[in-house]
Amino acid sequence: MSKGTRLKRAAFLAGAAAAGASAVPQLARAGKLDRVGVDYAYYNPPSLILKENGWLESALAPRGTRVEWVLSLGSNKANQFVASRAVDFGSTAGSAAFLARANGTPLHTVYLYSQPEWTALVVAKNSKIGAVRELKGKTIAATHGTDPWFFLLRSLRDAGLAPSDVQIVDLQHPDGRIALERGQVDAWAGLDPHMAASQLQAGSRLLYRNAAYNTYGALNSHESFLRENPDVAAVVLAQYERARRFAIANPAKTAEILAKYSSLPIEVATLVIRERTKYPDPLPGPPYVRAVGVCESIIRDDKLVAAGTDLDVALRSLVDPTTARVALHRA
Repeated sequence: MSKGTRLKRAAFLAGAAAAGASAVPQLARAGKLDRVGVDYAYYNPPSLILKENGWLESALAPRGTRVEWVLSLGSNKANQFVASRAVDFGSTAGSAAFLARANGTPLHTVYLYSQPEWTALVVAKNSKIGAVRELKGKTIAATHGTDPWFFLLRSLRDAGLAPSDVQIVDLQHPDGRIALERGQVDAWAGLDPHMAASQLQAGSRLLYRNAAYNTYGALNSHESFLRENPDVAAVVLAQYERARRFAIANPAKTAEILAKYSSLPIEVATLVIRERTKYPDPLPGPPYVRAVGVCESIIRDDKLVAAGTDLDVALRSLVDPTTARVALHRA
């Protein structure tokens, strides 16, 4: 990283910290909004709690705004939904939000719904592979543009391997699990709850874990939605905060809800919730920026964005905690 880049990054982090300490801003009330689209995902427990309890519908009913729920099977799908305005709030990993922003999707991370250790490199029960370096020449399933994808690339780099040293098969997370268990791939960059299910149901083994390489659960919204409907956005995030607090206080019930929506055994959901899910400060700030910022070199080196893309600008413009401050003040 160049000296100029370091200075810009330091300035951004300082600005984010200062903003986090500022007074709660007031948002202008926009006109009536008929519909708000919100995704739900098995990797986002607060979204399932919201959907289960109907809190968002109750909060928006007095405004005449209906809630339309859309299932996201991975960060890549959630980003597509936000870009197309199929949803106004989409849940992804932080790394995926950064990549989408760098590729021109006008989204902001407005809230952090969790800090999970939701990805690892997984091999089958009887695999002879014992270290990441032994993946050279092997076939690995991963979902492009998601945290498992970045986890895989970072893990390979640490082991002295390049992406060209392996064959990466782009599969959605559930399909990656199936491919691993059928012996169609040698390894899988997994994602919970599918990863936990594969462990408990098929005996799959976590080859490599690194909690620091998991880049938060980020709730993202389209710039135009935030600009046009700031007060509705604050209502949505206030209910998200209600769900996050419920998840913290009620891990057993949260596991039950996850099991219900994912159709997975309660043992799987309990493993995910009790052992691999944390709930940090929901305001996206410097720790979040640092976590996703380390993906910058991989994005650049592996040409995941168009030539000439200014990744520092993308990183600085990714985070917008303004609405969340209002929501936490109300919650």
